[in-house]
Amino acid sequence: MTTLDRAVAAARVDAFDRRTADVPDARAASVVLAVAEKDGRQGIWLSKRPATMRRHAAQFALPGGRLDPGEDHVTAGLRELDEELGIQLPPSSVLGALDDYPTRSGFVITPIVCWAEEYQEPTPNPDEVALLFFVTFEELLVEPRFLTIPQSDLPVIQLPIVGSLVHAPTAAVIYQFAEVVLRDRHTRVDGFEQPVFAWK
Repeated sequence: MTTLDRAVAAARVDAFDRRTADVPDARAASVVLAVAEKDGRQGIWLSKRPATMRRHAAQFALPGGRLDPGEDHVTAGLRELDEELGIQLPPSSVLGALDDYPTRSGFVITPIVCWAEEYQEPTPNPDEVALLFFVTFEELLVEPRFLTIPQSDLPVIQLPIVGSLVHAPTAAVIYQFAEVVLRDRHTRVDGFEQPVFAWK
């Protein structure tokens, strides 16, 4: 069973040479990879969005969203974690960030890695979360799949987890988390494409 302590995870995130992305007219957003321990197993939270949402309906997503005026990425990510899942983590829980990931739908996502010292039972917001999954480290270490599509020369990444296929941008962010934090590999994911349905 794959386990980590906070010091090791923090050291791996700190050693990673994170890249930022400057995309004109893109909107800034944050997502949170919140490491927690449930029933003796470590993992992160992943949700499926309601089919009724205006944007990215029924897609898999990490807790997160766009930055409000005056917010930085950490503040926005922790706020969204609370609003979506009812999980409250302090700024001191933040280990660092992974690479920015520009999306086809006009966002630059900054993934924030957090460490929950104590388990909190989520209370998902039904307006934003249709299904919630606790994805263990073992499941996160699955090998990704790559597809080709006529609309792009880049490979489309899929992660076969939670009994389904999770696509980029969420799949790319989760894969980089698994590579950097779990495997201690400095892997880039900006060359992975999103499926066409996520471009809007």
